[in-house]
Amino acid sequence: MTRVKLALILLIVSASLQAESLGDLFQKTKAQVKAGQWAEALKTLDTLEAEAARPGNESYRRQLEGPTAFYRGVCEANLDRADAARASFQTFLAAVPNASIDPAMYSKKAVAAFEAAARQAGAHGAPAAVSGTGSLFQAYQEFKPPPNAADPPDAHWADGPAQFLMTAEEKRTWAGLSTDGDRAEFVEKFWESRNPHPGSGENTYRTGFERRVAFADAHFDQDEKKRGSMTDRGMVFVLLGAPTWGGRRPIRSGEDTAEAAGMSTTSSGAIAVAQANAQNNSPNGRITSGQSAAIADRMSGPGTQAAESNNNYQEVWHYRKELLPKNVGYLQVDVVFVTKHGYGSNVLQRDSATLATLDAARRKPAEETRASSPLPGPAKPGGK
Repeated sequence: MTRVKLALILLIVSASLQAESLGDLFQKTKAQVKAGQWAEALKTLDTLEAEAARPGNESYRRQLEGPTAFYRGVCEANLDRADAARASFQTFLAAVPNASIDPAMYSKKAVAAFEAAARQAGAHGAPAAVSGTGSLFQAYQEFKPPPNAADPPDAHWADGPAQFLMTAEEKRTWAGLSTDGDRAEFVEKFWESRNPHPGSGENTYRTGFERRVAFADAHFDQDEKKRGSMTDRGMVFVLLGAPTWGGRRPIRSGEDTAEAAGMSTTSSGAIAVAQANAQNNSPNGRITSGQSAAIADRMSGPGTQAAESNNNYQEVWHYRKELLPKNVGYLQVDVVFVTKHGYGSNVLQRDSATLATLDAARRKPAEETRASSPLPGPAKPGGK
């Protein structure tokens, strides 16, 4: 009789464990991470990975490898297990190359561990991939522009990348030129006015600009009608050069920056919560915080991607202080390009930091030096 009872108990326990599916365990992990229950989430992850290791779950195990490693790294970082967190994040990056972490969603400890893992994995400091291989930094270092790559000083010269640098006065002067000789003279004066060492035979400003143009033409073309240097990515590269590092990730539901206006700050999750509040019949007229969190998780939780996520993505180029133009006060500027069906391909998101940085890059070297010099003090009595 005792053996029968024991067998029955084991059967009931087995059934209860099977009832908690892999999906349930994964959602439980997400909820615990969101609630800051780091130790409990690690225990759930242990159970999840054990269940995924059972025969017949091979496909699920492969799907879970990256996400479980990421959440494990988040938990370990917040429990001050920095080494273990870096190892977990390295496992995640091996499964999801060029991924990034959102500092607005995760703690400083998690972000620091993730970035350390990315550096060790070669992702941090190695920018966004070009055509699926290498990095922008590496590709640019190895790039050899074709001979005579500079645009000729003909009537179309100012329609090319040089327009990114031209002042309003220079554009007016160019519009009044009518002969090739006058245009050629204008182009020579244009570049000499930007020569870091006026009068020297080698103008490094010009040669650097033209090399970046040639690289952008070779790597950022999007269709046959537009040069690579005239795309948004090309323009940024021509002005700022290769980023410190970068990457690409799918646009998640609820962070759709590519809506009709292109600059929406209201997420789909926030809209869904507002709609639920409007339809709620509770005494205080609002849904509970738990219901709100469930909606937000469903709409924009980690791992939730927008439809057609392979075609809807953000590419982010990170520029650290040392690569930024002078007089840019930011420690880092993140330049974001959005690709989304019905919106466009690699469309630059024109936030204030990006626009200020690009404007600074357009300055002539002499103007940049003057702007970085201290303002003169008041004249001394009797001074001239």
